[in-house]
Amino acid sequence: MIAGDGRVLDRSAGDRTTSEAQAYAMFFALVANDRPQFDRLLHWTESNLAGNDLTVRLPAWSWGKNPDGSWKIQDPNPASDADLWIAFDLLEAGRLWREPRYERLGTLIAARIAQGEVASVPGVGTTLLPGAIGFHPDPNTWILNPSYLPPFILVRLSTAFPEGPWSAVLASLQPILAKGSPAKFAMDWVAAGSSILPSVSPAQLAAGDYTVPPLGSYDAIQVYLWLGLSDKATPGLKSLFDATSGMSAYLATEVTPPHKVDGQGIVIATDAPVGFSAAVLPYLQILGLKKQAKTQMDRIGAVKDASTASTAKSPPTTTRTSSCSPPAGPKADITSIVTGN
Repeated sequence: MIAGDGRVLDRSAGDRTTSEAQAYAMFFALVANDRPQFDRLLHWTESNLAGNDLTVRLPAWSWGKNPDGSWKIQDPNPASDADLWIAFDLLEAGRLWREPRYERLGTLIAARIAQGEVASVPGVGTTLLPGAIGFHPDPNTWILNPSYLPPFILVRLSTAFPEGPWSAVLASLQPILAKGSPAKFAMDWVAAGSSILPSVSPAQLAAGDYTVPPLGSYDAIQVYLWLGLSDKATPGLKSLFDATSGMSAYLATEVTPPHKVDGQGIVIATDAPVGFSAAVLPYLQILGLKKQAKTQMDRIGAVKDASTASTAKSPPTTTRTSSCSPPAGPKADITSIVTGN
């Protein structure tokens, strides 16, 4: 799914490319110790999503095919989750490959995120907006996405840049999850301001569409993955597990994670794709829930295609996935990268 020039193709969406997919692929290339692939991904991202210069602008989030057949940026606005991951990828690449150029670029990107995508939100504090534009629909409302805040990335940035906002951004995840997930299931979107509560998506808000309620689904499932990948010494981590304990309680009696949960904790769809099982696996493991973790691992193994090492029976989803070429050298331990050890 990565073209030879370093572009990640989203086969489920007309072969479009997103900055998030580029960021994740860069991370996997780093884990695989595949520096040539990392460089191709970085070069394509900078050339096509950032006007050839990531030192002066954050990457556009969406690139694809126009009706006239040309390929170009579809939406010039950046997405802060991708920006955060790219900064993290570059800082870690600089550390692991001893390349100052990567570290300098990661430092500049982190500074630009802090300048343009971090805001002070009542009841939440200093936090990360999903993007610089479009997530503050009225003077008293901010729309936030808890899946955009991986604790291990925020810890990494707070260590590298202690004068920056990153410790405060990490602390903001607690009220976002605790108050924005009243049934203790992470939500895709949260509205903050005079109160903090589950929200419909920004697209629904813009269209005035409330036919589908606030949900915890494709975005929210990442929250459990990020918590499960975080170092146990992460400040406030226990309170984040407490705020999302609806998932562990649900899996104490159910075989697979819920596909969609509403703001009251009512499961309205149970047909979660196998990727949801993979996402909750580290979460269950860090909590010591061995039986539940084994059930999810068994499910993953049951649908694995031995010839491709992929999940053959996974249905198309709205998530963006990526894969990397075989490693060019010794593999890094993924845990050592996300914890910085």
